[in-house]
Amino acid sequence: MKVRLIQNGLITEIDDVEEAAAPPVNGFYWIDATPFDLDVLQPLFGLHHLAVEDCIDEEEQRPKLQLYDDHYFLVINGIAFHNQDIFLREINVFLGTHAIITVTKQEAPEFSTMMTLLREKEINRPDTFLYYLVDQIVDRYFDVIEKIEDLIENLEEQILMNTRKSHLDQIIGLRSEILYARKMLVPQRDLIDALHKKELPLIRPTMRKYFGDILEDAAKIVESFETFRELIGNLREAYQSALAGRANDIMRVFTALTTIFMPLTIVTGIYGMNFDNMPELHSHYGYFVVLGIMAVIGLTMFLIFKRKEWL
Repeated sequence: MKVRLIQNGLITEIDDVEEAAAPPVNGFYWIDATPFDLDVLQPLFGLHHLAVEDCIDEEEQRPKLQLYDDHYFLVINGIAFHNQDIFLREINVFLGTHAIITVTKQEAPEFSTMMTLLREKEINRPDTFLYYLVDQIVDRYFDVIEKIEDLIENLEEQILMNTRKSHLDQIIGLRSEILYARKMLVPQRDLIDALHKKELPLIRPTMRKYFGDILEDAAKIVESFETFRELIGNLREAYQSALAGRANDIMRVFTALTTIFMPLTIVTGIYGMNFDNMPELHSHYGYFVVLGIMAVIGLTMFLIFKRKEWL
């Protein structure tokens, strides 16, 4: 657990967390904690037991905003994209009058950016900190969106150039990841909408309009994932069409080869009959002449099919 006193861009590390229970003369406290620290923080800051249970619960929590007497509890999802897998990181936030507590089960890269913003923006209030934190979380979704767009474009090119069975596994896997993320994005948009529109005593009216700017980005992100779902459907259709086209090409080649060998089979069938009265069988050059005729027939038909692009 890390306790920091934030005062207009000045960050001071605090050793004793009990010191953060009382409001500072200037600024606010940011407590970066893990679920194991809640045993100490809950009685110290009067955190609601339902919110604490949500932080400790192993099941994934959907983004939400819960209002209590002297503090708010928010669940926000950060995002990462690696090896075609989408990872959502749950970030729990307790917003109070003079302190903000962030509880995470794993390290959040947004926090390192927040350290820089605290100094540059000279943040001095918990609601301002919350705005910049949510803004950083939402901005990272756009980076993931670009990666997914590139992945879909590359996958489409690969399917059109050389369809493979592994492409279907990629399509199904990517579709499940997109649906999983979309399931969390809609309530996250609603959460930001509540921060923008609701009259919340712990968030100044002047800050609500800033959350409205984030709301527009959150709506764009939801629309992007809706588009991805449609594109994945188009990819699957393209895959099936490519397979059907490939099967048709194979059948066309087999049909052309069968057609080429059909007259050759007739010739060999005729001369394979064991009749005594077949003068050609006794010709000195008959064997070579028949082979030549068969070669000419086969080559002529091959060139005809090649010209018609059947081969």
